[in-house]
Amino acid sequence: MDTVATTDFHHLYEPGFDAARPPLLLLHGTGGDERDLLGLGQTVAPGASLLSPRGQVLEGAMPRFFRRLAEGVFDEDDLRRRTHDLADFVEQARERYGIAAPVAIGFSNGANIAASLLLLRPEVLAGAALLRAMSPFAEPPQVLKKPPQADLVGKRVLMLSGAIDPIIPEENAKRLARTLSAAGASVDHRVLPAGHGLSQADIGLLTGWLLDA
Repeated sequence: MDTVATTDFHHLYEPGFDAARPPLLLLHGTGGDERDLLGLGQTVAPGASLLSPRGQVLEGAMPRFFRRLAEGVFDEDDLRRRTHDLADFVEQARERYGIAAPVAIGFSNGANIAASLLLLRPEVLAGAALLRAMSPFAEPPQVLKKPPQADLVGKRVLMLSGAIDPIIPEENAKRLARTLSAAGASVDHRVLPAGHGLSQADIGLLTGWLLDA
């Protein structure tokens, strides 16, 4: 397992042994790091290659992938810049490690930047599982014309939301699902009887979804 910095992203890379499985891009939540989702990746996709970067932004001592102005209010200029930085990192890591376009698994803040990757740099990902995601932009980029509408045709997206999530309003998650669907993604959005944390039901649904990838 490599622990290195590429384009300033500290990250871990764990090579896989099952060529039939797509590589996974693991994107942690606020306060996590590059080790945070390794166990989840190994559980839901045994044998897959795992690429796990650490967010470059610090909120206090807690790593994040982009800045926020308040709970649920994002610094969208910073989000756009950090999304392109992360996309460039993934492209360089693919060349370095010789892997295909990954499927992102993001939790919370990591899910939000994965959604932003889909909207701003869709060519970087083969698909994405968004765990407790919310809409990364107040208006989707296709409305703002920055950039033109993303083309997500052929990309599969799993969204797992919590019915009693105190952080993400249900309508906000539904809006993200509609935005991704309108861009052509095949979206499977499930609302589970859970809060913001992950449950065993999340793991079971994610494992099954990845088997079909």
